[in-house]
Amino acid sequence: MGAAACDAAVEQLLSRLLDHVEEPLKQTFQNVHQGYPTEALMRFLKAREWHVSKAHNMLVDSLNWRIQNEIDGILEKPIIPVDLYRSIRETQLVGLSGYSKKGIPVFAIGVGLSTYDKASVHYYVQSHIQINEYRDRIVLPMVTKKFGRPISTCIKILDMTGLKLSALNQMKILTAISTVDDLNYPEKTETYYIVNAPYIFSACWKVVKPLLQERTRKKVHVLQGCGRDELLKIMDYSSLPHFCQREGSSKNPSNDIENCFSLDHPFHQELYHYIEERALNQEFIKQGSLHVDIPDQDPEDAKIVEVIEAEFHKLGEQNGSINGDHKE
Repeated sequence: MGAAACDAAVEQLLSRLLDHVEEPLKQTFQNVHQGYPTEALMRFLKAREWHVSKAHNMLVDSLNWRIQNEIDGILEKPIIPVDLYRSIRETQLVGLSGYSKKGIPVFAIGVGLSTYDKASVHYYVQSHIQINEYRDRIVLPMVTKKFGRPISTCIKILDMTGLKLSALNQMKILTAISTVDDLNYPEKTETYYIVNAPYIFSACWKVVKPLLQERTRKKVHVLQGCGRDELLKIMDYSSLPHFCQREGSSKNPSNDIENCFSLDHPFHQELYHYIEERALNQEFIKQGSLHVDIPDQDPEDAKIVEVIEAEFHKLGEQNGSINGDHKE
């Protein structure tokens, strides 16, 4: 699509938003765009292949979801006690490892070693959304100011170390989180880098890749081994996640400050203290998870999940075990 057509689509979408959307939705949209409405509107247009009506419906649904689930206030709702939050950080492996040479935040995700077994689904979804909101309201505006240009996306490095067929048991929570992202934080990831991929990933990727939209396929890069050499082309060594710093070293470092998954890492310390400080302004801090409504999954995404589940079962039958102790 040419630049003129893109500009026209953005103008149409903005006009619909201003003319047909109530004030509360316009207010929450400010937290979405953070002073750069054009970039935000383009993300929703890209997610709907530049179809203005579909992008408008998607955006309005997302803004309503934010209001109904009080997403604007989610950074005022700490997960307490801190021991519970630490357990979540140890079983939902995600963190900010650094920035690319162009200033794009680099998020690391331990796909294979995340177990999601120390809290309810609601806590894990709450934690995930808090990281999303902190990224969009704090991290991205900070680098935008530093580099003097809008930076509204991130890079994700997915570590597949430890991926087993038993990951099928986590499909429900992973589907919930991906659905929240797809429908409410579209096109926030510029590139996905897959590292330390075992056999099981390669087998699933072979059948899933053809089902993905071309736009999504182009974002995914499966790197050899820990991907260090390729990643060093776009970021400094200090921004590499610990599992990419040297071959055969996917285990967490002994120093938790170097482990971007750990609660003791500077990113998670800043995030947790930010939420704690904002919570002090509240009259009453409720203990317990925030129950966020999970939107209905897109039919195409549901099909992909079914294919993944079928492939996992097929591999499990070949191995004679769903625990995936072989051929990994």
